[in-house]
Amino acid sequence: MTAPAHSPSPPEARPGELPSVLHGYAPAGFFDEMFQPDGTLRPHYQKFVARFGSIPRPELDAKRQAVDALFLRQGITFNVYGDTQGTERIFPFDLLPRVIPAAEWEKLEAGLVQRITALNLFLHDIYHEQRILKDGVIPPYFVLSARHFRREFVNFQVPGDIYIHVCGTDLIRGADGGYLVLEDNARCPSGASYLLENRRAMRRTFPGFFEGTGVRPVDNYPAELLAVLQHVAPAGVAEPTVALLTPGPYNSAYFEHTYLARQMGIEIVEGRDLVVRDQRVFMRTTKGERPVHVIYRRIDDDFLDPTVFRADSALGVPGLIRAYRAGNVSLANSVGTGVADDKAMYYFVPRMIKYYLDQEPLIPNVPTYLASEDQDRAYILEHLDELVVKAANEAGGYGMLMGPQATAAERESFRARIIAEPRNYIAQPMVALSRHPTFIEETGRCEGRHVDLRPYILYGQKTTVVPGGLTRVALRRGSLVVNSSQGGGSKDTWVLYADE
Repeated sequence: MTAPAHSPSPPEARPGELPSVLHGYAPAGFFDEMFQPDGTLRPHYQKFVARFGSIPRPELDAKRQAVDALFLRQGITFNVYGDTQGTERIFPFDLLPRVIPAAEWEKLEAGLVQRITALNLFLHDIYHEQRILKDGVIPPYFVLSARHFRREFVNFQVPGDIYIHVCGTDLIRGADGGYLVLEDNARCPSGASYLLENRRAMRRTFPGFFEGTGVRPVDNYPAELLAVLQHVAPAGVAEPTVALLTPGPYNSAYFEHTYLARQMGIEIVEGRDLVVRDQRVFMRTTKGERPVHVIYRRIDDDFLDPTVFRADSALGVPGLIRAYRAGNVSLANSVGTGVADDKAMYYFVPRMIKYYLDQEPLIPNVPTYLASEDQDRAYILEHLDELVVKAANEAGGYGMLMGPQATAAERESFRARIIAEPRNYIAQPMVALSRHPTFIEETGRCEGRHVDLRPYILYGQKTTVVPGGLTRVALRRGSLVVNSSQGGGSKDTWVLYADE
């Protein structure tokens, strides 16, 4: 049944057989999402493959081209800063979805709810009583030295006591197939628009697959997000006006900003579109100024208000923080959530879960070393060729050393940085991320590529985990970096109903 690797046109698969693009695929060496170690399909993929395998190869190639054309027409792009080939790119998308069975998803969902609950309790605590610091569970130094800890907001009561309204928690699977939390994105998590557009593209490309395979929908995300934003509106506002604040079209996630605003039916604004009068925020429109009660901000704290944070910010709104403090406008996520994004703080999340909830973490962390601790730092410096080193406040795959793949010069550069600023670095062992069959244009068939998973958690009147998430793919052979800015792509993520 296996075609030679060099065969340009393998025979078409009959219904129930593997499709031709999967002929010769070898799952060995890593945990494979689709195949078991003996090469047989995992049970939860069988319905999809039975349908997928019946599509003739020319038709499948046409469908791939149609999806690429759809993404191009829709402007489904991301921006790459400092790239000589141009900043705007079409986001690569692979037609083979990642499928997650119901029982597996239920465990992930419980773990994600546990995690965002503990993180919100932690943020409320460190901006109020600071019990977790006084009880010695987390050394105060780590919180007080965090770049995004906002002393100005100690004892400030955020609307609804909610700090993180939207969280994107990155999950990976190691060699044994067990899930691990890689990091929490609690400031301005991006990628939800790609999740929604991936599903839209798949429904157009494979009509009938979803009902027959029993896939849970994800298209209620914008409505759920809007409900969260409306929930934290200032007291006494019956019909709040919600707006999305964007840095503008040159931001890497601008497509997402416009997409989500359109899907929620709210206005998208830049800082220059807003004005503060009498500690209230107004939006300039062609019909005059209109009050704004809730802002879904996609701008970091530093740039929100030049009268409070960075004076050189042209992206923010002068007086916005005064209106926020006065309780006349709500911000999501709240000011000060960035301390939970700090990669050094990630180390302590299992302690937060135990301290606030008296529970063990349902999804464990990746083992982590803190460069600020003498013993850990010594270990990191001695094993730079074995570890992944990350800057505490970088994102998008930047500020990171993949030790086993780095040159000696790159390792020495990081050694100097760690010694100079130990608080700013953590290190983790290289995890053999799970792989998933992914179509490779150059070979005309599927090869294994490493993947992660970013589910989106919404925390408002209730806590909602979107049944799926953004599966990101490291498209370069052997690469473990899945970020779009570093050459990654994505897949649709199918969570199955319980009886499938």
